[in-house]
Amino acid sequence: MRPFILSDNQYITRQGIESLLERLSLSDTIVEASSHIALIERLAAYPNAVTVLDYTLFDFSSVQLMNMKQRYPQSLWLLFSDELSRHFLRQILLSGQAFGVVMKTDPRDDIITALKQAARGETYLCELARQVLREGVPAQGEYPILTSSEQLVLHEMALGKITKEIACEQNLSFHTINTHRRNIFRKLEINNVHEAVKYALRAGIIDLTEYYI
Repeated sequence: MRPFILSDNQYITRQGIESLLERLSLSDTIVEASSHIALIERLAAYPNAVTVLDYTLFDFSSVQLMNMKQRYPQSLWLLFSDELSRHFLRQILLSGQAFGVVMKTDPRDDIITALKQAARGETYLCELARQVLREGVPAQGEYPILTSSEQLVLHEMALGKITKEIACEQNLSFHTINTHRRNIFRKLEINNVHEAVKYALRAGIIDLTEYYI
């Protein structure tokens, strides 16, 4: 049996997956990893493990994710999140490396099937992932247009400020800033602040001197 590494910062999700694995007798070794460093340590200990990862809850890039897969070629990965952007999925699925994908919003039977296939060393792709593969690589276009308010929020995010701090400084509600943040992530098809910073640097919303001060 393959070991399973549950790399998800949500307690209820970890407990739910662990319960399914035990009830279905899919693994006799189940460990947790709540950070990037902890995940690397678990993979070093269990290089052939199945890693069930909620990528959106971890602040590392898609390139780092693919590098980890290359570093531990015997490992099998099942991405398990509430929401994954099409841009991210295209990067992962067209990388030539085997990543399984199932969404937390998928039916229970689909999640069970994904876990069973992972335990057998097979790659499961949910309907969203299959749809992204069918779409292929889109034509190269310009960056999505952000409103002036969204650019301001992105600028402040790239400087390391949290939503509450930005709201206070701009004299706006937490809800308003959070809405801008969600719109930024949706428009740019990104999943975390790390990717937002990379976009802000590329698009000139923040420059290197500001970022490293």
